[in-house]
Amino acid sequence: MKTHFRHVALIGKYQAVGSRSALEEIAQFLHSQGCEVALEADTANNTGLNGYPALSVEQIGAQCDLALVVGGDGTMLGIGRQLAQHGVPLIGINQGRLGFITDIPLEGFQATLGPMLQGRYDEEARALMQARVMRDGHCVFSATALNDVVVNRGPTAGMVELRVEVDGRFVANQRADGLIIATPTGSTAYALSAGGPLMHPSIAGWLLVPIAPHTLSNRPIVLPDQGEVAIEVVAGRDASANFDMQSLATLLHGDRIVVTRSAHQARFLHPQRWSYFDTLRKKLHWNEGGV
Repeated sequence: MKTHFRHVALIGKYQAVGSRSALEEIAQFLHSQGCEVALEADTANNTGLNGYPALSVEQIGAQCDLALVVGGDGTMLGIGRQLAQHGVPLIGINQGRLGFITDIPLEGFQATLGPMLQGRYDEEARALMQARVMRDGHCVFSATALNDVVVNRGPTAGMVELRVEVDGRFVANQRADGLIIATPTGSTAYALSAGGPLMHPSIAGWLLVPIAPHTLSNRPIVLPDQGEVAIEVVAGRDASANFDMQSLATLLHGDRIVVTRSAHQARFLHPQRWSYFDTLRKKLHWNEGGV
C-alpha cells in the first residue's frame, strides 16, 4: 500500500491506563500501511515496547516525516512545541478527555488514519509564542508556548500588580490574581475558564485575559500577534510565570515577561473536511438536544 509518509514517529501518553496496548496496536497498523515506525525514546522506555527503534525528539525532527501523538492535548502541546522548529507535521489520536487538538478518537482510529496516511488530510498551522523573563536587563528564563503564558500570584493571599505594555506603550496597571496571554489554540484552555472569548485558529492574534481582576472593567482584549507584550511585576509576593502550564519561572519585583510571536509554527494534520466548529460543538456540548 502506498503511503504518503515513509517514516512515522509514535509518541504516547505512557502514564495512561492501556497506553501500551493502544500504542502497540497503532504501531502495527502503521507498519501494515507501509510505514517505517519509530518510538519516541521516553515512550519506548516507559512502555517497554522494544520492537521498534527509539529516537530522541531531535532525531525525530531530523529523520521522520510525521509524528503521531497518542494521548490528550497536554501530550500534543509538549511535543508540538519541540517539533515546531523542525517542521514535522503532527496527527493526534485522543486518549484523553477533551481533545481540542487531538481529534481522532482512539476507538476505530484505522478508518480515519488510513486515508490520512495516503495523503488525504487538511493541514493547519498554529502559531507559537516566544517568552523571556528579563531581570535587570538580562534574560534569566526563556520558553516557547503553544497555548499560553500565564503570570500568577503566589499561594499566599493577595493579588499581584502588573504593568502591561504593548509595543512599548503603556496599557494599564492591573491588580488581579494574574494575567493570561493566549494564542488562538490556548483560547479553549485557561483563558476560556477565566472568561476570555474563543478565537478561531486562523486569526493572527492573541488574547490578553485578566484572572479575577480587582477592577471589573478590566476585560479581555484581542491583540495583533505581530508586536510585543510586556508584563512587569510591580507588587505582590511569590508571583510566577507559567508557559503552557509546564515550564515555570519564579518572579521578583521588577521582572518583565516579554512575549513575541515565535518564528516557528506547529503543523497539525486533520481528517479531510475537518471543521473547527465541529470540534467546538462536540467538545463544548453545543446544540445538545437539538438537530
